[in-house]
Amino acid sequence: MVVSGSVVAMAALFLLGVALVIWCVEVFIEAVAQSAVSLGISGFFLAVVLAGVDLENGVLGVTAAVVELPELALGTVFGEALFVLAVAVGVAGVLVPFQMDVPRAYLLVLVFVPLPAFAASIGGTIGLVEGVVLGGLFVPLLAYVYWHERRSETTYLLAEEVEEVVDLEEAAAERTTNGGPIADRDDAPEGNGWGWGVDLDLDGDEFVPELAHRSGPFTLGVAVLATVGLTVGSLLTVLSAEGIFVALGISELAFGATVLSFVASIEELALTVEPVRKGRPHLAVGNVVGSTAFYVTANVGIVAVLHPVSTDGAVMAVHWPIFAACLLVVAVMLARGRVTRLGGVALLGLYAAYWIANYAL
Repeated sequence: MVVSGSVVAMAALFLLGVALVIWCVEVFIEAVAQSAVSLGISGFFLAVVLAGVDLENGVLGVTAAVVELPELALGTVFGEALFVLAVAVGVAGVLVPFQMDVPRAYLLVLVFVPLPAFAASIGGTIGLVEGVVLGGLFVPLLAYVYWHERRSETTYLLAEEVEEVVDLEEAAAERTTNGGPIADRDDAPEGNGWGWGVDLDLDGDEFVPELAHRSGPFTLGVAVLATVGLTVGSLLTVLSAEGIFVALGISELAFGATVLSFVASIEELALTVEPVRKGRPHLAVGNVVGSTAFYVTANVGIVAVLHPVSTDGAVMAVHWPIFAACLLVVAVMLARGRVTRLGGVALLGLYAAYWIANYAL
């Protein structure tokens, strides 16, 4: 297949749009977190919300629905959820196998939260009513997690970058006389490091402006500007993506579930693997549970409210079965308290099969 210059140009705009969205999300999170600290808002609840809501992926899906590309939007929902379950957990299992006890309540959330979206898919279309119901489910889920966490000594749903802002005392307590957290030192206990000399740094924190000493109103203003950048970047991404899959004859559902979701979700590797590397696997589990819950409730719900989405064909034949398989593997490993290399390989294999199925059918 000969790729025309226009397709190359659209691909460049696509990558530029994704990069802009991801950078603006980083700025937004930093600004909102600092605003919470400056204005006295509960940092814990903020962290719970930010860990569960995957902003850049949600914005891309909503933008696709607004410009009447509902299949592209639905593809991002499945693709992003599968990236977190299969790639993020799979890479963590392969590089840094770990053990931990996961509260049964969160395992039940992970396993059962996709069922309403699956039930809505059986009818062939997720429309306005189903969308409202699905979107509304995310709020009580957050409320339940908040209630459960207040009764627990261990917090699970804390995004790492937010934790470092709102929990400075804990970060200081972890430092040793050698200068740095134990998990970052060369003599760290086995299981806290990669073991293979690999360092994965996908956060891009060096490109995020320093807001630690700014006032609350200033950081809120930065957050507002970041949302403007999010809007511009998402429109650029979605419109260029449409040009690409139309020019190449690719299904918008397949493109959204594979290329768009993969590029937009790369950051999830850092949010899942880095906490494990630093000896905080509960943060990784929180990111997986919170993100999965968001994708199959609020994300798909908002998309359906903006534009009804068809769930015939590949949705029931490819997307739901592979999603269920990945969810089963992850749930079994977490229930056993061990994320293993074998399980990681199985998850990565399922993700590879997902890409093949999207373009073979």
